[in-house]
Amino acid sequence: MTLPRRRFLRAAAAAGLVARLTAGAATRDPLGPGGLHLAAFRFDATPPLGHACCGGWIRSVEAVDDPLEGLGIVLLGAGAPIVFCTLDWTGLLNESHLAWRTGLAAAAGTTPDRVALHTVHQHNAPLVCAAAQRLLDTQPDLPRSHDSAFVAAALGRAQDALRAALARAEPVTHVAFAAAPVWEVGANRRVARGPDGRVTAMRGSSCRDPRLLALPEGEIDPLLRTIAYYSGDRKLAACHTYATHPMSYYGDGRVSADFCGLARRRIQSAEPDCLHLYFTGCAGDIAAGRYNDGSPAARGRLTDRIHAALAAAGAALRPEPLGAIEWRTRELFAEPNPELAPASLRELLAPRRDAPVFRMRPAFKLAFLERCARRQPFALGALHLNGFAALHLPAEPFVAYQLAAQTIAGRPVAVAAYADCGPWYLPTAGEHAGGGYEVEHAFAAPGIDATLREAMRGLLA
Repeated sequence: MTLPRRRFLRAAAAAGLVARLTAGAATRDPLGPGGLHLAAFRFDATPPLGHACCGGWIRSVEAVDDPLEGLGIVLLGAGAPIVFCTLDWTGLLNESHLAWRTGLAAAAGTTPDRVALHTVHQHNAPLVCAAAQRLLDTQPDLPRSHDSAFVAAALGRAQDALRAALARAEPVTHVAFAAAPVWEVGANRRVARGPDGRVTAMRGSSCRDPRLLALPEGEIDPLLRTIAYYSGDRKLAACHTYATHPMSYYGDGRVSADFCGLARRRIQSAEPDCLHLYFTGCAGDIAAGRYNDGSPAARGRLTDRIHAALAAAGAALRPEPLGAIEWRTRELFAEPNPELAPASLRELLAPRRDAPVFRMRPAFKLAFLERCARRQPFALGALHLNGFAALHLPAEPFVAYQLAAQTIAGRPVAVAAYADCGPWYLPTAGEHAGGGYEVEHAFAAPGIDATLREAMRGLLA
């Protein structure tokens, strides 16, 4: 495995700024007289047979190979409660993401700005955007993107599990940070380029093209990072982050948490008294295709490699007494990509011979336009503990943002992405000129690069 060359990333020109940032809270949260406590919760998130996968344009659920879960922790005693939750779904978008944050906040007795909610982004799983479904409802011949009753029931289970966990909260006396390399899993999808620098082919989640397999890994972040919480010498919870698309194969209607979820579950079985949470990092341009032919055997190998990194990071943890704790937030307003034309998108929804995917994706673009019009912000957050931090970002950012976070902070940072997935991909400003699938499905204007980096500086510097 070739480690990426670390470098300072070019800042976007101020003239390209097409999104606005508003400052949020950035205050040190004093510990109460009882100190910090942690409540861990988990709930089932497995969709029923027949439910749509990945927004409805791949095969619906026909079987469940292994269940999908929601996992979370609540930190109590440092101001209002802070909730961190990760869900084995493809995505929660726009008002649907806000509804879940609001629901979890109500259960925890806090406010939505103190809830960081992420999806892992497996594809044989639900993709939920209520606004997109309303648009799809105007085309009764199209499949549904999700079942709203199931989504509401899953949120209810999450709230019940969270409330029950509060009574079992345990004191946090120590915290720890560690990192370990992940070998032969993630590789950059955008390495096949023409003489003009434009992407000519994508090495996706799986790949069998010898020409693409021979290309280098490209820019990645090779490290899996872990933040752990302890009560004395007992590990209560561990939050892990790594940047890659988490799919080995999908589209067969068989629900699975896939190789990242399977690896997490393996480490969970080995440490049943510690809740392990897995977050996907900035993986918009990262996938396992260089090391994955899409076979069950490859899924097993990828699971082994993620598990090895989880175990190595766990072995490297060195608990230290809990010092300062701080939760910072920022609200980010995005402007839509100027190439999104509402009238043309609505025409694409209309009945035609095209496959459903080509009629359904425009609904997600229109939903994002509606969101921008009503000025619904994106919530970003950063938790600072002792000498390290956890950064929480929306959508599918390119890995360059994750690498930039390490430089901005000047100290260890674990980055979790795939919170509100409303904008889909977040390429860097420079990568827009390279075209390709990710740029085609980047709903925000290129100026989001400068705004996101400004937000990251406010959260980390």
